[in-house]
Amino acid sequence: MKINRKLRIQLFMQNSIFVVLFLALVGLVGYLSYEFHGSRDITQSARNTLTEGSVNVLKQMKGPVSITVYASNDDTYRKGIVDFVTRYQRAKRDIQFKFVNPAENPKQAQEAGVRAEGEFVVEYKSKSEHLLPPIVEQDMTNLLVRLSREKSRNVMFLDGHGERRLNGLKNFDLGDFGKQLEKKGFKLSNPDLTLSPDVPANGAMLVIASPQVDIPEIEVNKIKKYIAEGGNLFWLIDQDSMHGLMPIAEQLGLQLTPGIVVDPMAAQYGGDYKMAFGVQYGDHPITQGFGLRTLFPMARQIDSNGQDRGWTVSHLVDVSATGWLETSPIEGTPKFDAKTDVGGPINIAVALERKIENKDQRVVVVGSGGFLANTFLGNGGNLDLGVNMINWLAGDDNLITIQPRPLKDVNITIPPGDKILAILIFFGFRLGLPIVLLITGVVIWLKRRKR
Repeated sequence: MKINRKLRIQLFMQNSIFVVLFLALVGLVGYLSYEFHGSRDITQSARNTLTEGSVNVLKQMKGPVSITVYASNDDTYRKGIVDFVTRYQRAKRDIQFKFVNPAENPKQAQEAGVRAEGEFVVEYKSKSEHLLPPIVEQDMTNLLVRLSREKSRNVMFLDGHGERRLNGLKNFDLGDFGKQLEKKGFKLSNPDLTLSPDVPANGAMLVIASPQVDIPEIEVNKIKKYIAEGGNLFWLIDQDSMHGLMPIAEQLGLQLTPGIVVDPMAAQYGGDYKMAFGVQYGDHPITQGFGLRTLFPMARQIDSNGQDRGWTVSHLVDVSATGWLETSPIEGTPKFDAKTDVGGPINIAVALERKIENKDQRVVVVGSGGFLANTFLGNGGNLDLGVNMINWLAGDDNLITIQPRPLKDVNITIPPGDKILAILIFFGFRLGLPIVLLITGVVIWLKRRKR
């Protein structure tokens, strides 16, 4: 075909339009990749992306976060830090991040109070905290939660009557839970109601955790006054743990049905019949989006007719859908008696809320103090549920979230003394597998060449 001047102009126009459209497409793709991010983590435990709990914490943080890492000029070491911080920057674009070499800037490191190589200094809204290595997601997110709290939250717990202590070390106590609360910015205190004229009004809540001896009437009256004036309460009620607290139960309209929850499902998993799995949760900010299994030992049924006293009552946790509330003493294998027992599911936790003097008053009552005890805190979502309850009682609804989970151990453990297995694993992956792949490739290449 003869190319004349007209055809040459047409080809030039077509090529020009193609180039313009191609450049516009590249620009559009670049803009979309800058504005929108998508990724998929296929590693075990999703170790390259943040957990849902961390992402939710970052979403509620309004304003930039500044992270300064004091580390030497070691590219390998710094790369691990960059990869870690990048996971947070993907979820929150205004995280500012920089390195400072302490050897080159000793004065700056000294003024910042840096004590270790690789130390993080995180700043948010004129507040700052330090994080020492090794750095893991759970510690970093807990730090961000503490910085997010607008003011100090004081968690008071009743003491002196054999209660489960928030700073106790025994299996019965709640010490591990108390440590988790401190990591999230709460402060623990145990006011002496025998000396104090009233329950301190500056605390975020009062915790009553299963007293073992009778509480004097004078202390009960102070607690009643605290509740009547709008104080928040977190009450863990075990079997036979009222010990003088019935006036408070009546004040809240609590209905405490005698008996122990029996859960056949727990027995199927090798547990005790007196352990109850929580798998159904109510429609409430504490349990919104919560789908983790929880474990409640020696649980009892809890309900409230607080509506008659101006409270909004919400059921939080139903347990033992295939079980029942056993009202008779349990000996051997329990059996359901339709005449005396209550069929499941059984509600064991309630949340009460009301307005009093332009203030939101909140109460949570759980029919199992053991679910937050040191022995059971690590089971399923017990810790997550407990922290959500405390955050709601403190008014920090935006911090209610599933907590970041520690990564699973992905190391291979070889039994001691099994040298043959160790040799097979080491040389098998380091030499055997590459050789097999090389031979396979050569054989396939030779077969194709003969065709």
